[in-house]
Amino acid sequence: MSSRSFLTAAAAAVALGLGAPAVQAAGASALKAPPAAPYKAVSSLVKLPDFIPGMGRLFVDPATLPAGPFLGYDHDGRLVNTTYMIPLSLMKPDMHLNDLKVPAGVKVDHVDIMYNAGHPGVAEPHIHIVLWNVPAAQESRVAK
Repeated sequence: MSSRSFLTAAAAAVALGLGAPAVQAAGASALKAPPAAPYKAVSSLVKLPDFIPGMGRLFVDPATLPAGPFLGYDHDGRLVNTTYMIPLSLMKPDMHLNDLKVPAGVKVDHVDIMYNAGHPGVAEPHIHIVLWNVPAAQESRVAK
């Protein structure tokens, strides 16, 4: 499968709410790092640091790359966010991103959506949809 086809399939899966069963199944095991299999540290899969300022220590089920969901943890190993990465090339007028999943038992406090020009693992320009489960004042837990 070409990387472009894989990217399209992964983003479509997120848009349809598929690809999320793993994050729901993770449940309580996802509240502390490291989450249970099939999650792996992103730094073990692509050339990125173990801790990414603003996002935290990221884990992902490799089968859901590049869209995710990515689970972000603070320095104490506590889950603070769930992030989806959607390529801009797939953003179409008829595309809907409904019912994005977070681990069972996690409540979303607020959502941030930001542009990213690309990075290892998702080289194409894309948006990050960050579902924070901590108040905005606590985002500093992953600031540096």
